[in-house]
Amino acid sequence: MLKTSNISAKNFFLNSAKKTSIKEDRKLLLLKIAEAIANEHSKNEVVNLNFICTHNSRRSQLGQIWSFFAAHYFNLNINAFSGGTEVTAFHRNTVKTLQKVGFHFQLEDFSHQNPTYSISFDATKKAILGFSKLYSDAINIEPFTAITTCNNADKNCPFIPSAQHRFHLPFVDPKASDGTTQQSETYLKTNQQIAGEIFFIFDHVKKLLS
Repeated sequence: MLKTSNISAKNFFLNSAKKTSIKEDRKLLLLKIAEAIANEHSKNEVVNLNFICTHNSRRSQLGQIWSFFAAHYFNLNINAFSGGTEVTAFHRNTVKTLQKVGFHFQLEDFSHQNPTYSISFDATKKAILGFSKLYSDAINIEPFTAITTCNNADKNCPFIPSAQHRFHLPFVDPKASDGTTQQSETYLKTNQQIAGEIFFIFDHVKKLLS
């Protein structure tokens, strides 16, 4: 089990960077993403990232939240968004696993189908809104770099005409563990993997810009 008692988002982020094992071919992909982000940052002094998965309920939300944190940690002008090809809800298990590692959720708009949360963490007054939405939702500022996170084939992911760059960075869906005794651990492992890989990307962006 991953220990989360009294943990802060910063500690979880740094520990994830140390503990996450990344294969060489995966590192090459993460480096390509970092290079594209750094190039955009150099040209425009700002980058918009949009993490995209079918339902915008789990992996894409984790990618957005950790990028939001990483932008603050590395002091980079990077905006983090997420979206899907369908609107469902920010899944409650995703909310729980982020709360366990130090993120604060405040209900902004109650809806049984798709509530909206204001999400923040210690050390900053900034917050972002979390809810399930289409990748083309008005809140997702264009132009953006699209990062698709579904673990199906890249060819099955949507064509995104507004994307400056498009990368397929698949993660295994923790949904399979819903309602089982492995649920909490599975979500925390996915949380750790995404946090660790986001650290890897942003760390290299910072180095490339230095």
